[in-house]
Amino acid sequence: MNRSKTSAGLLMYRVRDRQLEVLLAHPGGPLFAKKEDGHWSIPKGEVEPGEEMLAAAIREFREETGVEPRGDFLDLGAIRQKGGKAVHAWAFRGDRDESQPLQSNTFQIEWPPASGKVRSFPEIDRAGFFTIAEARKKLKEAQHPFLDRLEAALGARLG
Repeated sequence: MNRSKTSAGLLMYRVRDRQLEVLLAHPGGPLFAKKEDGHWSIPKGEVEPGEEMLAAAIREFREETGVEPRGDFLDLGAIRQKGGKAVHAWAFRGDRDESQPLQSNTFQIEWPPASGKVRSFPEIDRAGFFTIAEARKKLKEAQHPFLDRLEAALGARLG
């Protein structure tokens, strides 16, 4: 498997007012500043050479949200995004204090383009919990199967 085309991520969920909610992340940087519906993602990132995929998913979640994932991890399988990248995901039950600022790692790009100026941006500029219906609007369409698989796996437990 070509690891450079492989990402791993975590879908944190909780139950509020008897509704399943999932944590989604909005990509940071100027290219996504005005993009909303259909551009959010599960917190994820590339798998390093020799790294186990679940370990990569846990590392990426921690780096992008500042939250330490704990608990049982439910395998949600993999999907392939439009650009060909495979994304493997696991779900876990958790929460984050939404009153606290997001603690995301950063990346650097030349901005504005051809300006010669390199600027730093957070990988994730926002994260929030959404009901499954809301998540279907926010989340990249290619990642919708993760929502379906989570609902199917939890259906008996939440009903």
